[in-house]
Amino acid sequence: MVPARDLLARARLLVAPELSAPLVRELERITGRGAEPLGDGEPAAGPLLCVGAALPGALRTDRLLWFHSVNAGTDPLLAAAPWPAGALLTRTVGRMGERIAQYVLGWVLAECQSVPEFTAQHARAEWRRLPSELVAGQTALVYGTGRIGGAVAGLLRGCGVRTVGVARTARTGPPPPGFDRVIGADEDAGELAGARWVISALPLTGATEGFFGAGRFAAVRRATFVNVGRGATVDMGALETALRGGGVRSAVLDVLPEEPAAPADPVWRLPRTVITSHSAGITADADVTRDFTACWEAVAAGRRPELAVDTGRGY
Repeated sequence: MVPARDLLARARLLVAPELSAPLVRELERITGRGAEPLGDGEPAAGPLLCVGAALPGALRTDRLLWFHSVNAGTDPLLAAAPWPAGALLTRTVGRMGERIAQYVLGWVLAECQSVPEFTAQHARAEWRRLPSELVAGQTALVYGTGRIGGAVAGLLRGCGVRTVGVARTARTGPPPPGFDRVIGADEDAGELAGARWVISALPLTGATEGFFGAGRFAAVRRATFVNVGRGATVDMGALETALRGGGVRSAVLDVLPEEPAAPADPVWRLPRTVITSHSAGITADADVTRDFTACWEAVAAGRRPELAVDTGRGY
């Protein structure tokens, strides 16, 4: 639902205390009003426009017109408590797709050029030739065909990789930009067997929790698994079994079911696995400013923003 203009005009702007001073000034400039701190207590009367990463329970009322998340993933917001009926939820994507796509490509190329192995040899002062592997002509199976998955697929496709997207259901007509083909999630077994890389850019919803389990990993035949979506979409026990059994060649995990991982967490001891501490798509202030501006302009014109979240579906 798009907030009524008269209510938006009267809405108080509440911003999370962790937002930088320059970003807060930009939000004040865009909305034409001063900002107040977003805290755990309920503020004085009036409709509310909030910007931050988390929404306190005291603000989950019918006074909330709009919450703009400074993150792309909104699953923690929706899982914390029921979302207020009628409140608009928008999110920040910015250049995250571009950043995550470069992250994925970097790891793909590093693997094919034996960068980890050469780095280890250098530390031993060892001179030994290692084979390289061409990416062109190989297949990447990308789960999630939205902004981030599409950006990942587009960059890989530019290197000659065959890109197959996996969506909730199969699509008719031409595939979206970046993909050679899009299939439904229930028909991925054959592509899993032939993929060189299996890349997850899935959001976390009721339908995707534990999505990568024993069945899917059993279908993999020496592919590298890369997760840039959400950690809880992966059954970590099933991934460990596949890694130790050799079906999954290696793994690059930017996200985990429980973050941050403590030093004693077993995930650090998974074989042939690198964990990168949820760093693939860090959001910059410029991303928040750009996306909030686009959402503000759409709402002011009475339109639903492109970055609006379907709170029922979770993305």
